[in-house]
Amino acid sequence: MGKEIKVTLDQWRALIAVIEHGGYAKAAEALGKSQSTVSYAVSQLEQALNVAVFRLEGRKANATAAGKALYQRAKHLLAEAGSLEGAAQRLGDKIEPEIGLAADLLVPSMQWLQCLDEFAKAFPATRVDVLESALSGTEDALVQKQVDLAITARVPAGFMGDYLCSVSMFGVAAPQHPLHHLGRCVTQEDLRHHRQLIVRDTGVHRRYNAGWLEAEQRWTFAHLTTSLLAVKQGLGFAWMPEGYIGQALARGELKRLPIAEGGERKVPLYLVLSDQDIAGPATRALAEILRRNIRD
Repeated sequence: MGKEIKVTLDQWRALIAVIEHGGYAKAAEALGKSQSTVSYAVSQLEQALNVAVFRLEGRKANATAAGKALYQRAKHLLAEAGSLEGAAQRLGDKIEPEIGLAADLLVPSMQWLQCLDEFAKAFPATRVDVLESALSGTEDALVQKQVDLAITARVPAGFMGDYLCSVSMFGVAAPQHPLHHLGRCVTQEDLRHHRQLIVRDTGVHRRYNAGWLEAEQRWTFAHLTTSLLAVKQGLGFAWMPEGYIGQALARGELKRLPIAEGGERKVPLYLVLSDQDIAGPATRALAEILRRNIRD
């Protein structure tokens, strides 16, 4: 027989909430429980383990060294419990009622919309929640289990990714932009003296500023389509994915910058499942459709 379990998952949740919210009142609000219920859960945990996890300083509950150590283990325990519950639910359900997909902004929406159209014909009752994300935002969505699968330029540690394609990024500006009228190739130093237009990292901590050349002026937008409009209006230069600028180049609304070195960049994209072991039939079907249609 295994050792008797003394602490419930709700008690671990209470410990985590008090630490993350800095006190019992805010923890209770976050958990949707009364403050007395949260306080009782923590006291029962301390009694069961014979260890103090908090010390009260005024109205603030500060974690002891033991509390901090248990907090880290409790986070992993609840993540595993959630994964187990999800697996059990999927085994009991024939088809997932909803799928979360994170799509990096580097992929033009028309590409994955066509995939969703194909998917809808096979799974008409399954809802799809699409998160359009940039840079670390796609990674965060996977790590935090906000989505079931993602198209991302970076595969987070602990995940496996299938290579889909490489996106070409070009330095572009409107024809009237001063960088097109230097009479020579554009250098990195030239670019630093002009306004660069970039897309905001949608991650929680905004860890990346990919492509920024430390230009003296920088404008940041939430979406590539807005950045594209600004570039066409001559408000600055930008690195834009090939799939977004083809028509603008053909119509003469944009021109590729004659950059001496680095005028084109290749960004690989990968398809990543949040949890391959418990992915249901609808999730796996959508993954296969994306693999088949988004290719070099």
